[in-house]
Amino acid sequence: MWSTLATLSKFLLNKIDSFVCLSYSALFAAAALFAVNLISGNLKNLKKYGFKDYLKIIATSLPGTFFYYVFLYGGTERLLASQAFIINYLWPAMSVIFAAIILKEKITVSSVIALCLSFMGVIIVAGSEFATLNIKGIVGAALCVLAAVSYGLFTALTKKTNYDKNLSMMLSFILCSGLCFVISIMRDSSLKIDAPSLLGLSFNGIFILGLATVTWATALQRGNTAKISNLAYLTPFISLVWTSMFLKEKIGVLSVLGLIIIVIGILIQLKNKKAVKNG
Repeated sequence: MWSTLATLSKFLLNKIDSFVCLSYSALFAAAALFAVNLISGNLKNLKKYGFKDYLKIIATSLPGTFFYYVFLYGGTERLLASQAFIINYLWPAMSVIFAAIILKEKITVSSVIALCLSFMGVIIVAGSEFATLNIKGIVGAALCVLAAVSYGLFTALTKKTNYDKNLSMMLSFILCSGLCFVISIMRDSSLKIDAPSLLGLSFNGIFILGLATVTWATALQRGNTAKISNLAYLTPFISLVWTSMFLKEKIGVLSVLGLIIIVIGILIQLKNKKAVKNG
């Protein structure tokens, strides 16, 4: 589901304003998570939260919903879908940085090497935009980096709190949708959506933004975390297949090379975490 994000987003953003796209997608995501919480009987736990709890949930969740997707969609509008998605995969490296700042986790030598490799991969992927001084492409790359920063911050903040993820993400997507609708109206963007776009928005919200998070959390709870985490690194490679098949994007050698270097950096970091845990 996550691997379809780049391709579907590019299709939608070619026809719809980015804030309008996120408005409807977040609304569908909130509805999907509401259904999950309703079926599981989880909604009753909302009564346990006070005003301060809701403020904390909003503060910790919005970087992973509102800010992440605003920046990612902005970058996707300006770059090839494959480039945007690869640069966005800088987020595991940003998670390490924010874990050190917020959670006081130690950064080792191998962590520094992994971070350097991840940043090097991003520079390789976006290198052509800088070489040709393509302002649109440079802004797009910067927005994708900001998206990665936002999601890295989100992972550290959510690790620090102990709120139910399905409930907190549902509340965050409700707020995200509301904010985007207000911004869309202020920008005089058309809120009218044709049937094919509405179908794409529903898939984007229900499956990519909403249920993918639920199935991921469930998989981590029921299986070996390290082994399952490794499967996540298949996502950008599968994404390249979709962008090539459906968007007819030519996958450049630099994009593949940059992605490989980024993933190597992530795997080094993952191995380092295992070593620290075993130690």
